[in-house]
Amino acid sequence: MPSRNHLDKVGRKKKKKWTEEAMERALIEVKSGRCTVRQAAKEFAVPKSSLGDRVSGRVTPGSRSGPAQLITSADEELLVEFSVYMSKHGFPLTKQQLVSFASSLYKRQHRRVAFSKLGQTWWLNFRKRQEKNITIQPADNAVRGRTTCVRKEAVDQFLHLLSTVVDARGLRDKPHQILNCNEAGFQLGRKRVILPKSASLGHKPTPGSRDHISVLACFSAAGEEIPPFIIYSKAYPGGVCYKTQGPPNALYGWSDSGYINSDLFKKWFLKHFLLHAPKERPLLLIFDGHKSPINLEVVETARSEDVVLLCLPPHCSHILQPLDAGLFVLLKQRFAALTGDGCAPDAHFAVSKKEFSGVFKGTYQLAKEVEGVSIVKEGYRKCGIYPLNHFAVDEGHLMPSHSTRPATGPPSDNEVHNEGDVTAAGPSLSTSAQGVHNEGELTAAGSSS
Repeated sequence: MPSRNHLDKVGRKKKKKWTEEAMERALIEVKSGRCTVRQAAKEFAVPKSSLGDRVSGRVTPGSRSGPAQLITSADEELLVEFSVYMSKHGFPLTKQQLVSFASSLYKRQHRRVAFSKLGQTWWLNFRKRQEKNITIQPADNAVRGRTTCVRKEAVDQFLHLLSTVVDARGLRDKPHQILNCNEAGFQLGRKRVILPKSASLGHKPTPGSRDHISVLACFSAAGEEIPPFIIYSKAYPGGVCYKTQGPPNALYGWSDSGYINSDLFKKWFLKHFLLHAPKERPLLLIFDGHKSPINLEVVETARSEDVVLLCLPPHCSHILQPLDAGLFVLLKQRFAALTGDGCAPDAHFAVSKKEFSGVFKGTYQLAKEVEGVSIVKEGYRKCGIYPLNHFAVDEGHLMPSHSTRPATGPPSDNEVHNEGDVTAAGPSLSTSAQGVHNEGELTAAGSSS
């Protein structure tokens, strides 16, 4: 794998000493008959062979030298625009994510190619070409893992960004157009069996070793629901009863882990969310993007549908996620009561993968009742998302700010988000949007020109 120093040396050796403008002027002189190729090459200080290639038609005027581009200039501009857009909305890309998105663009052009040719060499050259448009920063690794306390500046920055988006898009008094999606895992119960007394002293499986099924739920700040997305681990259960017995209009999927992934999130957003979401626009969708990575197609579709995607800061979902703050607690309590978890010893009702959707339908009915709608609204209020309230979060859950500026003030131009139009379709190269997420990784974001 070539190093950066090696590429720099190669670039210095092969760097051309003439300009395209000089080549065009030389070509005009030759085609007009006023000069020969040799005379024009000498007068305009361009290579005679290169000028001859253009005169003969072997090389198209204005074409770039060197190997063919792996992705077109237009697609590369789209990639930069996409990176800046993501950074402005709380999703700063890592190097691996950006190369992955570039590979998606490459495969769009070469549909018969089994794998992408984009690797370290392309990445280093891309950085050199786009050094005026993006910057690479080490990620902020001040917080590792979820803790009982999170950084105050992370919460302040998110709420400031949320306020900017809400005001820019006119959503302050439109709770039905502000939505939050979140995923919760449900452990399947175990049947109790009769064993000899001595056998009961042996190994007991831990709760974490049981099979589970996760549910991606989505509710607006007005308490209106998008039908749930039920995700099985490893495979679907046999038969079709799991679909017919489940909540109305629910979506079903599976993954190896039993949790959401990029492909499932794409399926949910394109085929389910847009189908059931309110028809009014714009919409604001808030979610934990670090657990459900989104891809290029999702972002492109969201922008064309006027859906603003907003990412929660890492490790803050337990205090900023409205569904975590209310509805999920009650749903898990009701589900646990049905499966016998934590109940009296004689409770023995176990739920199989086939039966889960039917049991969850009864559990989920709570969300449609007056009590459930009230709990969803209360979750938004507790998190300060709707009504927008910078002081709603309990200060006891926050670590003191390490910033030199006042924690409640707006971020400066060198911090995560811009104060300008953060929902603009294109990048703003006159401002800075430097990312600080994804621990231990490099973050791509917009930089000033």
